Amino acid sequence: MENIWYAQLEDTPIDHIWAAVSESGLISLAFRGTEAEFLAGLKKRHKPDPVPDPDKLGQVFQQLSRYFSGNLKEFNLPICWAVMTEFQQTVLRYVSAIPYGQLRTYNDIAHIIGNPKTIRAVGRANATNPIPIVVPCHRVIGSNGKLTGFAGGLETKAALLRLEGSWLL
Repeated sequence: MENIWYAQLEDTPIDHIWAAVSESGLISLAFRGTEAEFLAGLKKRHKPDPVPDPDKLGQVFQQLSRYFSGNLKEFNLPICWAVMTEFQQTVLRYVSAIPYGQLRTYNDIAHIIGNPKTIRAVGRANATNPIPIVVPCHRVIGSNGKLTGFAGGLETKAALLRLEGSWLL
């Protein structure tokens, strides 16, 4: 079993962010919430118990800070894809390739992964994305062009899209 370390990034335009990494890479990002809530979610999915260590999250927090300041358009972080189902990996690997400032629909993704009937499953894979922002599920919108579902809330999704210049509200 791999070790897991976690910490909180406090100063972001969307409130604080909790993050966790394993020896294989980034495994979780979460918006807001308490430390206890974040740890409860981690413990449901991972063993052993996470250990607080901000130093282990230095690269993650540095890149997130650069992203929020507009100085980073593409994350270069190791991601532990093994924390996702095979279908979720397929969907989220495509989502992670959506360029900064661009949008795709759930329907677009279902077609690109070769199964147009999986629109709802694509939506679910995005809804359960354990690494939002870095795997930019906020860049996925409804076929009608409207913002739909985001674990951090639609206001946060809109703020991220405005930051990237891809959504005018």
